[in-house]
Amino acid sequence: MKVLGIETSCDETGVAIYDSEQGLLADTLYSQVAMHSEYGGVVPELASRDHIRKLLPLISETLALANLEASSIDAVAYTAGPGLVGALMVGASTGRALAMGWGVPAIGVHHMEGHLLAPMLEDNPPEFPFVALLVSGGHTQLVKVPRIGSYELLGESLDDAAGEAFDKAAKMLGLDYPGGPLIAKLAAKGDRSRLRFPRPMTDRPGLDFSFSGLKTFTMNTIAAHKVDGQLSAQDQADIAAAFEEAAVDTLTIKCRRALQQTGLKQLIIAGGVSANLRLRESLEKMVKKEKAKLFYARQEFCTDNGAMIAYAGCQRLLAGQSSDLVIEARPRWPMDLLEDCR
Repeated sequence: MKVLGIETSCDETGVAIYDSEQGLLADTLYSQVAMHSEYGGVVPELASRDHIRKLLPLISETLALANLEASSIDAVAYTAGPGLVGALMVGASTGRALAMGWGVPAIGVHHMEGHLLAPMLEDNPPEFPFVALLVSGGHTQLVKVPRIGSYELLGESLDDAAGEAFDKAAKMLGLDYPGGPLIAKLAAKGDRSRLRFPRPMTDRPGLDFSFSGLKTFTMNTIAAHKVDGQLSAQDQADIAAAFEEAAVDTLTIKCRRALQQTGLKQLIIAGGVSANLRLRESLEKMVKKEKAKLFYARQEFCTDNGAMIAYAGCQRLLAGQSSDLVIEARPRWPMDLLEDCR
């Protein structure tokens, strides 16, 4: 089964073709980061308009890369949520229309399920069951995954997600959007032992997260180190390093608890923050001590992409699922409401 996947949940237009027998055949992506960086964050209306402009050309490009005609596509998968409603509508309406025109089934895919399953695109994928740390945009969640479609929420952020905290800390430090990669780059120049930031909610039991206090601590630390309203380059780097260490330690501590609580020995990390090398190093050390294994997608599949949607959609289509003619766009969509793929 050859599935065309479409991702338009936020500020990246992703298209891919996944074959259930041959694997990933083609993958294309257009990022709107340069456009949104001028405003310090995603502007929903601009995002929607750019998806409209880029989506159909990317679909044509992807078909050409896979050396396929439209008649070779067996189904269409599109991101139905969660995300920006206008951006979702672009992908959902296009995907639904193409499926109808081609006479093939369509299926709306949960964006976070796509991220969760992205490591399955690698040569050495994890086996079920496993624990998943999802750190993407406005989401930070720990999930127990017995199989595709069966998701038990173990813990989540009660306020700011990790990715949001990275972006806000970067903005406080005068860095551009998106902040996560820039914080990591600046932190590499910092003294990680000079400052110590709090590890939120690690001094109590449970698997929930909270990053708003870390954000406030960062703001106060910046204010305390400014001289004549300015931070020195070294202070800026040291604060970035301290922030990154606190965020990474917090995520690592919670992941260790999740593995111990569930008794599982496989951990996957997925979503944009999973590309952070410091986080990967920390989790590798932790799983080694726990005699567990860590899995993650290649860098280009950590952020939003069409490949993860094509793969997730293919698995649900193979299980006999599909969407009706109603165009699905769900800005909010809890994962525990998804249908099991038994």
